Amino acid sequence: MKTVYDYSVKDRKGKMESLREYAGEVLLIVNTATRCGFTPQYTELEQLYEKYHAQGFEVLDFPCNQFGQQAPGTAEEIREFCQLNYGTKFPQYKKLEVNGEKADPLFKFLKSQKPFGGFDPEHPLSKILDEMLSKADPNYKENPDIKWNFTKFLIGKRGEVVARFEPTDSIEKIEAAVAKLLA
Repeated sequence: MKTVYDYSVKDRKGKMESLREYAGEVLLIVNTATRCGFTPQYTELEQLYEKYHAQGFEVLDFPCNQFGQQAPGTAEEIREFCQLNYGTKFPQYKKLEVNGEKADPLFKFLKSQKPFGGFDPEHPLSKILDEMLSKADPNYKENPDIKWNFTKFLIGKRGEVVARFEPTDSIEKIEAAVAKLLA
């Protein structure tokens, strides 16, 4: 059975890095953007990282410019922005694509393991996202593609994909799942 450990990704500087180096840890893999309505989630992600990092938890940040061109700039510019504005310390990787022909193999795998499960109806941006995505594709809910920035995949200690969280899911829901895996 495949796991995330079967994949390698490019670090910020373009060097290939095997995800096997995170074996035995709980991971939260996130596609991010610096000019998005969800960008303030960097604060919550950093708080989660700081709270659980010593227990074997990592946040892996993958900037993606596919959603409204909201991740402009180089890897170093994005890193600087995140550190200056949100104090991020978790690993950040090279910008990549998560959907389409050029989608990174890691994200193809993640989507195959946990397809889209819907937006949180209580979140104020869910209706806006639904309307926007429905106009582009009335059947968008039926495909596993990542729908927007800050989609998160929770990975267990054996490299298995445990859960997918949409950008509208609360940090409390995510934290509860992380804490359960670390227990």
